[in-house]
Amino acid sequence: MLIKAAILHEIGAEWQIEEIELGDPVEGEVQVRLAASGLCHSDEHLATGSSPVPFLPILGGHEGAGVVTKVGSGVRGLEEGDHVVLAFLPACGTCRPCSSGMQNLCDEGAGLLAGKAISDGSFRVKTRDGRPLLQMCLLGTFAPYVTVNQASVIKIEKDIPLEAAALLGCGVSTGWGSATAIGGTRPGDTVVVVGVGGVGINAVQGAAAAGARYVVAVDPVPFKQKKALEFGATHVFDSMADAQAALPDLTWGRLAQVVVLTMGEIEGKHIQEALSLTAKGGQVVVTAMGHYAANEVSLNLFELTLLQKRVQGAVFGGVSPRTQIPSLLEQYRAGNLKLDELVTPYSLKDINQGYQDMRDGKNLRGVIRYTEADY
Repeated sequence: MLIKAAILHEIGAEWQIEEIELGDPVEGEVQVRLAASGLCHSDEHLATGSSPVPFLPILGGHEGAGVVTKVGSGVRGLEEGDHVVLAFLPACGTCRPCSSGMQNLCDEGAGLLAGKAISDGSFRVKTRDGRPLLQMCLLGTFAPYVTVNQASVIKIEKDIPLEAAALLGCGVSTGWGSATAIGGTRPGDTVVVVGVGGVGINAVQGAAAAGARYVVAVDPVPFKQKKALEFGATHVFDSMADAQAALPDLTWGRLAQVVVLTMGEIEGKHIQEALSLTAKGGQVVVTAMGHYAANEVSLNLFELTLLQKRVQGAVFGGVSPRTQIPSLLEQYRAGNLKLDELVTPYSLKDINQGYQDMRDGKNLRGVIRYTEADY
């Protein structure tokens, strides 16, 4: 079927809206009519060249929720009419990481930027002239319909607003888990979150929900500082240097048990800056992504060893999508997780404005809201 989609043709270019060809589901796949798609910073990394892809063009988007419209053979637990969230990480359930309780590190994730369908290694989307298109994270939610493998699909209850649920496919789950699961925030802790965008704001929510005494948000943008306070932060600062000056008095010299790095693009110098905010025996959680070729880090080894500090990477907050998404939806139902308040809506044709607003610090999470005109 022909559908409209936002396509990136070259590094540094804007997203282009054009018609593409979407294939029907084969064995193990479903087709989903999307209600919404998040505008995540990870797709911005495609546009800047920070994340590598084997070729262009690419269909962007990896946060989405909608309704199943077609089901391929061999699909279990999904049928037409089901409401679903698409997780940017597939979880096959049978590889060694999955069977060891680490579904966020599923072996199928190795192909996230390769664009070849899990089911048969072919391309599920093509340009109108027949050239293959990559799908961001094997999803491609910058289009009103997607055909995806069941490993990337989580069924949800039908009373959940799909626009809010879409954000759980990446940003909300990643941020919340970075503070709670990987970060291990405990009641009474001090948590610093550096970068209050679509991921960081949810690390703030997670730390507050876990009982942190102080939740310190670091971001130079006044709008984001204001929002951080609304979402559970107790203190805000423009920079890590400003936070470092204040933390000793605030914490009686202990500093922060958890520092979560969620800035738009991390650089090697940020690691030592974060460690300087970290308490003895505490940890720095590295959730932010950097340029794929960056391999130099500033790190004081004396401090790392003698103060027993840790630097920990994190993907999807360290939790299985199939566990985290339903769990967070229960928190949303209970009023403990803000989702609707995160959303700034855009139409598909205004996707470039949404990303410009993200760069300018004017939104927490831009969301494409699909309408009848898009289908």
